[in-house]
Formats: sequence, structure tokens, C-alpha cells
Amino acid sequence: MASEESPKPTPKARRSAARLAAVQGLYQIAQTGQDVERVLGEFVKYRFGGDMDGETYVTPDPALFGDIVRGTRKRQAEIDRVIDEALRPPWSATRLELLLRIVLRAAVWELLANPDAPAPIVIDEYVNLGHAFFSGSEPGMINGVLDRLAHLLRAEEFDRPAGER
Repeated sequence: MASEESPKPTPKARRSAARLAAVQGLYQIAQTGQDVERVLGEFVKYRFGGDMDGETYVTPDPALFGDIVRGTRKRQAEIDRVIDEALRPPWSATRLELLLRIVLRAAVWELLANPDAPAPIVIDEYVNLGHAFFSGSEPGMINGVLDRLAHLLRAEEFDRPAGER
């Protein structure tokens, strides 16, 4: 009997999985205070490409995963200031629920430091993560904050005609 192999994950699927894993890793670091490199190592060794309840998960892009986690932690204070600028008073990054704050932080790091990822893709990916983690208004908030920031941080991407993007 021939074995059926699942199709190889696309680069897009691996990037999406890296973003999910990065949010999970950043949450673990925030909750436990563990060292960034230790958490990265644990994820790569024990959580990437695993099976759970008969489902095989897409192996995240390890480079993107590491870049998001390291970059977000390294620039966290700057990123929180950027988020604060996009929020309406009395909200601030520190007043947001931890997981929501982490989703926004990772997305803002990408807007600031990952020019290879177009802003609309970054927004869409993190709004989708918002839907995965929240059932209330949080995904809409993620969308609004990231759209506002993308237009500020990546204005050049929105000033071009649609055919040139």
C-alpha cells in the first residue's frame, strides 16, 4: 500500500506559522520571564512540525520566527511608544490585555523592521491571528491600530497606484 504524504507547506504557510509561533513564544517569555534564546530553542526543538490529536502542523519559517521574537523583545519599549501613538486615550499599550499587546507588538515590529513583508500582508496576518485568539472586538482593534500605523510607518506603500504595489 502506497503511503500518502501530505503536500509540502507553502512558504506563505510557513511564514504564517512563524507569526503564530512568535506570538506564542513572546507570550511565554512575558508570562515566565524566560530567556529569549531558551524559548526559541524550545520551540524549534519541541514544537515545530509536531503532531497533535492526529493533525500535523506546518513547520514555521525558523528565521522569521527568530527575527520576530528577538526583534520584538529588543525594541519593545520603542514598539510600545509607537502603539501608544495609535491608540486613543485613555488606552495605552500597557493597558491592553497581554495577549492583545503581544499580537500588536509583533505586528509593529514587522512594520518597522521587515520591509520584505508588505504592510497589507502584515495587517491581514495579525488580524487573522486576532481571530484565532479572540472572539470579541479585539481583531477589529488590531485592524484599526495596524492600519493607522501602516499608513504612518509605510506611507510609501499606500501612495503608489494599485498596479505598482
